Order: sequence, then structure tokens, then C-alpha cells
Amino acid sequence: MSLFDHIKKKQAAKTEAKPVAPDVEVSAAKPPKVTETIAEAPTPTEPEIVVAAVVEPEPELIAVVEPEPEPEISTPAPVEAVIDAAPISTEPAVNTPAAPSPQATTMSTPAIDTRSDRHYSIGIDLGTTHCVLSYADITDIQDDEFNLHVMPIPQLTAPGMVEDGKQLPSFLYQPHAAELAENTIVLPWTAHPEHLVGEIARNLGSKTPIRLVSSAKSWLCHAGVDCKAPILPVDAPDEIARISPFAATTAFLQHLCDAWKYAHPNAPLSEQSLVITVPASFDPAARELTIESARSVGLGQAILLEEPQAALYSWIEKSQGKWRTQAKCGDIILVVDIGGGTTDLSLIAVTEHGGNLELTRVAVGDHILLGGDNMDLALAYTVKAKLEQDGKRLEPWQLQALTHACREAKEKIFNSADVDSMPIVVANRSSSLIGGNLRTELTRDEVNSVLVEGFFPQVNVSERPVSRTRTGLRTTGLPYAQDAGITRHLAAFLTKQQGATEDLKDINLPANATFLHPTAVLFNGGVLKAQPLANRLMQVMNSWLSTEQAPEARLLAGADLDLAVARGASYYGYVRKGKGVRIKGGTAASYYVGVESAMPAVPGRPPELEALCIAPFGMEEGTQQELPDDEFGLVIGEPVRFRFFASTTRREDRVGTRLDHWTADEISELDEIEVTLPEEGFRAGEVIPVHLCAAVTEVGTLELQAVSHKNNSRWKIELDVRGKD
Repeated sequence: MSLFDHIKKKQAAKTEAKPVAPDVEVSAAKPPKVTETIAEAPTPTEPEIVVAAVVEPEPELIAVVEPEPEPEISTPAPVEAVIDAAPISTEPAVNTPAAPSPQATTMSTPAIDTRSDRHYSIGIDLGTTHCVLSYADITDIQDDEFNLHVMPIPQLTAPGMVEDGKQLPSFLYQPHAAELAENTIVLPWTAHPEHLVGEIARNLGSKTPIRLVSSAKSWLCHAGVDCKAPILPVDAPDEIARISPFAATTAFLQHLCDAWKYAHPNAPLSEQSLVITVPASFDPAARELTIESARSVGLGQAILLEEPQAALYSWIEKSQGKWRTQAKCGDIILVVDIGGGTTDLSLIAVTEHGGNLELTRVAVGDHILLGGDNMDLALAYTVKAKLEQDGKRLEPWQLQALTHACREAKEKIFNSADVDSMPIVVANRSSSLIGGNLRTELTRDEVNSVLVEGFFPQVNVSERPVSRTRTGLRTTGLPYAQDAGITRHLAAFLTKQQGATEDLKDINLPANATFLHPTAVLFNGGVLKAQPLANRLMQVMNSWLSTEQAPEARLLAGADLDLAVARGASYYGYVRKGKGVRIKGGTAASYYVGVESAMPAVPGRPPELEALCIAPFGMEEGTQQELPDDEFGLVIGEPVRFRFFASTTRREDRVGTRLDHWTADEISELDEIEVTLPEEGFRAGEVIPVHLCAAVTEVGTLELQAVSHKNNSRWKIELDVRGKD
């Protein structure tokens, strides 16, 4: 484990489903080999969207089941073309058949490759809302041969139904003990899955959100919680089992491992080239947790890649060598990745060396918790306000289910030009099945007003995200961005990174520029599949460029917004073999350790603090730097505290640079860490003269070691991410 493993606070494609034989041992019959690159999902034929509907077997009625000591059984029946938000209870409606049938599980039949002489480059997009696995056979690869595939992922979509999907939804559901019969949760590789993840988790969670674990990835980068403590779902009552963000992330990885093993029994995932993606803005502790999660399921060979870089790698791969006709020397490519939970921004410069184009990642943005989840919640509050204007008040449990309903309505409106509104029915705890329901609708005008104007407002490039003073007491939750205006966050990023290309001779920024001028834009993330949102973002940014008489940025074509990150990660494994085009990057920030001066104590004044650079911006993987001329006293065997800092703008600092003053915009402090270093033959409390050695590992994590001047003993300064009482 590396230094920053402890930088957390111490307290804490779906294919058509095909029935199988009555026997639940589904692996007995091997299905034929599939030749398609991607398993395509069938186009839905039904016009209605049904979300979180708990109904009695009547064609047009919505029944609300009150909490009971033992859950009742309900059978889905046809409903009208509405979106239903059912009441939330810790005793959910049960989908268990009254008498278990020997044919309780229906499964799709993915291809099984039994060859044992294959080696693959595998990319895993461990996303906030979806996970994807892409792979390519690189056993005997030639320079012009690289065929990517997206693995169909078998998963439960409903009790008793297994289907293949190109994506595994990043949701985990904690069912009631009597909610599901054992023979309705069978997977192709096990009859007793430890966790319910994927499509079934999202579907069941829309009915009972209080049992749903979501956004586990975002929690990994939350400095205010113990990521290995069982804290999710946050609002779950005591009777519902909780799970840690780390364990939930591991559950998603385990499902992907099992799915791969089922499809490729003679090509263990642990023996393949494996790249897992993380946000460019992930701090070192979150990166280390991701690697630790991979190791816990036997994937110790995994390395990390930033998601915006993966998206660009995918664009390069899909161009089949024609990317050079779309990008030119002097370009600054802005990668905008807006997913379900985060907004990730990166800048990549195109330069020339020896007659060849080179790509260099020159800047990354802050970790912004702002994405599709925020948009769905905003729409839910819009609907809630409309109901309350009519004197109809919603309870908190209704808002959670309503959020899921608004997501479905939003996607329907954005994806269908002829749909101007979607009816929404909010089920109520009324004795009347019809009269108790609250009826309203979500219109296209409301979606445009809330999402386009609210999240992508027309602003000047000089505007900055609004920051409000936080209250002293807050409920437990993710530290979402206080300002929902993504365009304001983009303006701040481009202005802050104005000097990011000063060291590149091929990039020439106009003298009057007040922000870094992108010349090309690459989109990634499901949010930007909505054309109105993508168009507004380009419109706003080009208005900034026009104001400074700069050419409009062009949108790079051919991006696959849902699958690009996994595909690019797989291509990166190919690039690491010396093939293709590599993006130069290294560390996404400069890192510093705080050093207190030895000045005498002064009443009311803390000791002066210097920031010592231990890893400069862009430090490459597999390299290390020692500071032999800087001697420190290291206390052994007793708790000691370390302060660490990071900067995404100070590119000139080298290892050993000391800073005695800085601004908040230049350097931000990471969370203070506390560790007790082993005595290693010394006395507890002894102060040992040491110098520091920093390394960026091959997998992309940062390590810091203290080296004794006496006997060359080394202490790896690593922190326990588990909370301390």
C-alpha cells in the first residue's frame, strides 16, 4: 500500500433471453460462439415506461402495500403509460413465486471461449452508474490488427431472469430476507450470489430506494468518511444491512471477474493485461483504494488510467489511423466527461516531435461531484414543487422513488423528439387505490428549463462557481458541488489552466487571452448523449472564444459516450506493448509534504510551515525521486501526523522545491494523516535522521518512503483508511 492509502479522515446489449433446462445448473450446456463485437440490446416495442410500480393483478390499478412484519407477494400486471413512484418501506413488495418452479430462472446464453492459448488486453470502466468490460486478443497482434469487443455481461434483470447487457449498472441491492426465493437469483456461475448487483438492483431499488446502494465510486473519494466502514445505504434503518463503499466497489469487480471466467474459462482474468479507469481528479487515496479492491478479487496486475485519457484513446482507436486528419499540431483538446456522478475535465495538447504528432495531458480539473444524478434530483424537486403548489405534499420516501421516475422520463423526452411530456403518478399511502395517487407530468419545457438553463447556463468566462458557507451541522452524504452550473466550473478550469501549455513550443496562446483556448472538444459520459445539453455546452464555450477573437472549437466526431472509456482502456493495454499512440501524462498534480520549522514557540502563533515538493506534475509511472540533501527527524513507535498538499497549476516545481507561502488557488491541502511507524530495532519515541524517497508506481499510485541515514532502513509512510475511534 502506498503513502496516500491513508489520506482519508481517520474516523471514521441486452440480448433476447432464452429459457434453459429446468435444472438450475446452467453451465452444463455450452452455448454457441457469438461473433458480434457488441451484443446489441433489442429496441423496446412497448410505448410506456413503468418505474417502481407495485400493483395488484388488475389491468389499470396501482396498489400500495403498507409495511407488514412479513412482506406480501405482488405480481406485476399491465399498467397505463405512466411513471409510478411507489411508496418506500423497509418491507418491500416481494416478487417471489408462490410455489417455486423448477424453471424459475430464465437465462441468456453468452458465447464461451474455451481456448487456453489466448492473451487479452482488458479494459474495465468502473463507473459511478455503469461498469463496462472491453477486451481485445493480443496474442499474436500485428501493428494493423486490433479488434475490440465489449463483453456481454450476464446479470439478473428481474427475479428469475438473467440477460446479457453491454453495461452492468453500478447498483447493489440489500433485499429483505424473505423478499426473493433462492431459485430466482441464480446466475450462470453460481446459485447463491453474495450480492445483488446490476440491473436487478437498480430495478428493485427504484421500488425500495432505502435498500439501494448507489454512487459507491463517489464515496471512495469522500475524505470525510471511512470508506471501509459499512455506511451504505446512508438513510437505511438499523434493520437493513449496510455495506462499505469499498465492499460495494469490490462486488462490482467480482461480478465482472465471474462473468469473464464464465465466458473464458481457460483464460483467467488474473493472467491478462488489465487496465481499470478512474476519474482524472481522483486523489491518490481513492486511486489506492481502487487498486486494493482489484487485488482483493485476485487482480493484482491491474493498472490505472484516467477516464478522459481512455476516452481519447477510444477515439483514436475508432478512427482507424485517421485521427491525424482531425487533430493537428498546436491543437488543445478539451475532454469533457459528464457521467452519472461526476464532471471530469482534462486538457490534452497536440505537439510535433521528429515529424510525428504527440499527445500530452497538460491539465486536469478538480473532483466535481456533479452529474446525471444531480439532474434527476433537480427534476424530482421540480415535480415536487408543482404538486405542492396544488396543495399536495410529498413525504421524503416518495421523493426518492420520484427521482428514479424522473430519470426515466428525462431519457424518454430527450431520446424522442415527438414526446413533449410524460405523465407521472406518485403512489400514496391512501386506502383508495385511485383517489390516493398524486398525478402530474414532466414536460419538455421543464426539462429544458431545469437542465439546460440550470446546469448549462449562458455565462461569461469570468464567472466562477458560487461557494456558500456550509452550516456547522450537516446530514451524512456526498460533498456535492454547491453550484450546479457546469459551464461556470468549465470557465474556472480554463482560466485557472491558462498557463498549462507555456512549456510547449507548438502551442501559442494569444497575448490577450484570459483563459486557455481549446481548439477541439471530445465529449464522454451518458449526460452528453442528450443533444440539447451537448449543443448548449458547445454554444457557451464558443461564445467565450468568439469574445477573444479566437476560432470556434470543433467537436471531434465518432465518440461512443457509453462505451468509450472501457474501449480506450483496452486499447491502452495494446499501447503499452509498444503499439499505437501513447498519451504522455504522469501524475495529475504536484504533491508536497508539510515541514514545520524549528523556530522557538511564540504564544498564539503556530510554527511556520513549508511545503516540500516530493512529486512534480507529470512524474511518470515507474519512476522515483530521492531527496538525499534534505534531512528530517522521523519519530519511531509513536503516533505522528503528516500534512500533505497538492497543486494542479504549479508545473515549475521540482522535487525538493520548498514553498514558504502560497495562495489557496495554487495549492490545496489534502486530509491530515496519522500513522505509527514500526520500531524496526529502534526504541519507541526515538528520532531517526532520514531523507525522503517518492515513487510513482507502475500501477499509477504514489508512494513515500523515509530512508534512515544510519543503516538505510526504509519506512513506507502509509495510512490506514479505516477510521479510528
